[in-house]
Amino acid sequence: MNTGSDRGTNQSAADATTSSTGAGSAAGTAGESGAESGATSAAEAAEQTPHVSKAPAFIKANKSLHLSWQVGVFIVGLAVIAAGIAMLVLPGPGWVAIFAGLAIWATEFAWAHLVLRWTKRKVTEAAQKALDPKVRRRNLILTTTGLVIAAALIGFYLWKYGLVLPWDLKDQ
Repeated sequence: MNTGSDRGTNQSAADATTSSTGAGSAAGTAGESGAESGATSAAEAAEQTPHVSKAPAFIKANKSLHLSWQVGVFIVGLAVIAAGIAMLVLPGPGWVAIFAGLAIWATEFAWAHLVLRWTKRKVTEAAQKALDPKVRRRNLILTTTGLVIAAALIGFYLWKYGLVLPWDLKDQ
């Protein structure tokens, strides 16, 4: 059960985050544009904000109800992640479902919140790297080379055996 001091601690942490966010955006506007510094300070505040359960207040007020809520969130997140893992080999957006399940867990569990934040950072870095002109050029060259080699192998097979499938080949 949450006590009044717990709520006060959470409120003071939120107040500290709000005040540091305001100070960061005020200091940032002096050296850069307001929109850019606002986005930066909001990202910094999200990084430093302690994880707090997203359950409604009446659920957090009762310890057994909150525990039941967390078990339910865990089971739903686990089901979505399991479906995502199945969709890695079956048709469907497997990785999207896995990340959605992780996001569900992140609403209640601090460890999942940290893993999701790390994953978002790594995906953003990979996307930026993939957009680098040198990397794009290299990927285009490698893809073209692979397609030329595959076309040559297919052409050789068709020249040698025709449209006969490999398992229907007789000694020719």
